Amino acid sequence: MVEQAYVYILSSTFQKLYIGITTQIALRTSQHKAGSYESSFTSKYKIEKLVYFERYTEVTAAIAREKQLKRWSRIKKIRLIVAQNPTWKDLSEEWGKPVAPFTEPAP
Repeated sequence: MVEQAYVYILSSTFQKLYIGITTQIALRTSQHKAGSYESSFTSKYKIEKLVYFERYTEVTAAIAREKQLKRWSRIKKIRLIVAQNPTWKDLSEEWGKPVAPFTEPAP
């Protein structure tokens, strides 16, 4: 079975950034939001808003991309985020919420 991997960028309210990798993006994001690891960098700086992610079919490719992004300058990382998410919306805010059933519009 091919396992998907994700490279993700989280941001704080003040745009302090964190780059990580996971195979379970929803779980990992919720762990950051819950502050599951109290002494972690993300907990210390309240970095919990998912502002960017990429999906890979190979974990090794995701690891290589994570390393590449971590070497980038801050401005280059911000440009990457803004190109896909100009308002810095939390991309995970709707995850796990009920979806309204589809209804056909009246003719």
